[in-house]
Amino acid sequence: MRPYLDKSAPEVWKAAGEYSRAVAGEAERRGLTLQESEFIKIRTSQLNACVFCLDLHTREARGAGIPQQKIDLLPAWRDTSLFSERETAVLAIAEAATRLPLTEESKADLSGAHAVLGGEAFAAAEWVALTINMFNRISILSEHPVRPRNDNGKVLS
Repeated sequence: MRPYLDKSAPEVWKAAGEYSRAVAGEAERRGLTLQESEFIKIRTSQLNACVFCLDLHTREARGAGIPQQKIDLLPAWRDTSLFSERETAVLAIAEAATRLPLTEESKADLSGAHAVLGGEAFAAAEWVALTINMFNRISILSEHPVRPRNDNGKVLS
C-alpha cells in the first residue's frame, strides 16, 4: 500500500485545503454556481478515473441539488440536450483542462465556453478544473479507498 500523501505531509495537505477553499470562494464571487463547480469536479474525476473523488463529488452534487439523471448522463453530455448552455460550457472546460495538451477542438470549446460564461466565471471554472485535477492526482497516488455507503451517504460498517 502506498503512503497517503495527505498523511505523509500534513502541512502541505492543510495548505492544499486552504488553496481549495480560496478557489471555491473566488469561484462563487465570480458567478460560478456550486452546481456548476460540482459538474466540473465530477467530469474531471471521471476522466481521471479517480474513484475517491467521484464518490465524494457525486454525493456533494446530489446535496447541491443536481438531479441523479444529470449525474448519470455526464459521460455523454455532448449527446443530450438535457444540460443547459452554462452546464455544457463548464463541462467543456473540465474536459479541456484535463485532456492536455489542448487540441484545436478543445480550444474551440474553450472559446465557446468563454462566450457563454464571460471572463469572470470562465476563469473561475478553469481554476476549479485545475484544482480538482490536483486532488484527483493526490487521491490516485495515495490510493485513497472508497468505503461502501448507504443511499443516504452514511458509511456502512
